[in-house]
Amino acid sequence: MGRTPHLTATLTPPVDGVALADLARAARHGTTPGLYRQLAHLGGCTEPIRLDGNRLDVDNATGEVLRTVAGHELPAGSLLVRCNNRRTTRCPACSETYRRDTYHLITAGLAGGKGVPDEVATHPRVFVTLTAPGFGAVHNRPDTGPCRCGIRHSADDSALGTPIDPDTYDYTGAVLWNAHAGPLWARFTIELRRALAAALGMTQRDTAEVLRPSFAKVAEYQRRGAVHFHAVIRLDAGRSYGDRITAPENWLSPNLPGVLDRAIRTAARRARLPGPGAVDLPAEFRFGTQVDVRPILGRDLADGDLTDRAVAGYIAKYATKGAETATGTLDRPIGRLADLEAHDLTGHARRLIETCWHLGARPTLADLRLRKWAHMLGFRGHFSSKSRRYSTTLGALRAARADWREVQRRNAAQAAGHELPDPDTTLVLAHWTYAGTGLSAGESLIASSLARNKQLNRATARQALADLEEEE
Repeated sequence: MGRTPHLTATLTPPVDGVALADLARAARHGTTPGLYRQLAHLGGCTEPIRLDGNRLDVDNATGEVLRTVAGHELPAGSLLVRCNNRRTTRCPACSETYRRDTYHLITAGLAGGKGVPDEVATHPRVFVTLTAPGFGAVHNRPDTGPCRCGIRHSADDSALGTPIDPDTYDYTGAVLWNAHAGPLWARFTIELRRALAAALGMTQRDTAEVLRPSFAKVAEYQRRGAVHFHAVIRLDAGRSYGDRITAPENWLSPNLPGVLDRAIRTAARRARLPGPGAVDLPAEFRFGTQVDVRPILGRDLADGDLTDRAVAGYIAKYATKGAETATGTLDRPIGRLADLEAHDLTGHARRLIETCWHLGARPTLADLRLRKWAHMLGFRGHFSSKSRRYSTTLGALRAARADWREVQRRNAAQAAGHELPDPDTTLVLAHWTYAGTGLSAGESLIASSLARNKQLNRATARQALADLEEEE
């Protein structure tokens, strides 16, 4: 007897009456095909921004109106644009685009490309981790022995990162550390330049002429809710070389990577910010004693070596994750403390948010805007950032992607026998206003169908490629 073939069924989510009504309405008006096309252009975004308004394409020479687009006449009843949210918990599709852009941005600064010369791969480069200080004992998994609580926790134990004794844990210090972490990083970059100059026996001005540290960094939340930073730091030739990105001169030091390592540790130790000045608040803010500096050796090395791709992938992964991933807090602001009752939060996350809220009422801390950033556990800095000359920018990557899509759109229109207005001779007059966020029930059902089809097509393509490789 032959084997019964294995069948895989794609389950469709249950369709409610509202979704059916939306789909029936679209079918009656003949807009279903157009709605599919409009939603497909979102690339899987689940929280698009809805805009009302219109756009006119006008011939510059004659003043003739070449094309009119009105939001209410579109299949969805408004113009839909991607939300571009970086958080995985808010929009998986847009966060994946952000992750890929961050990966390319970091890789360009390590190995070249995107306008950065390939020679940057020969510059001294290190991967740095700067941690937060301690605010009290927390449940953890030591390399040897049990946790301080006497238990050997499993890797997925929800207790990991939470205080052993919440009543003695310094929640105020933890929240204010997060609020000052961004400015403390800026102080670290200043101290790094000073430490490099001292190590080379030069003045800061002379050092800046021949040596320039470039960096890209991302903030990551530990399970305890404290921010720490991962960064790529690269040494380039200084400002006397203009805008060119070239390697530092050999005469500076026979062991420039070692100089960079020591300078980073010195800068991390010296970087400090004064506290708010109140007796019951921290007197100063500084990094924790654990500072990790690892050289980045190359692109394709043996297992265990720190490569360009590994570093770029690591940083890009954390660029799309916030405190909600590590600590179980919220991924959006709250308007009132009572709003927490509607969310399933861990006790530790709730205490951190409540601490932000109560401290935010103090006039001396008003500039920290702790209530606005309570969902971020007080952190208000840029989640990812880079120095100007490290590599390309996210804006440049988005512009290149938009240009590519425009070329694809024009090629498709030309293949279909349509002629689009020439952008060099056409004046675009557009006026759009915010009309809401998200998809209707019927639109969500169509978007889910498009996403499943996209995943199925990818899986089919991967299987076909695997079959070809087996035949070869």
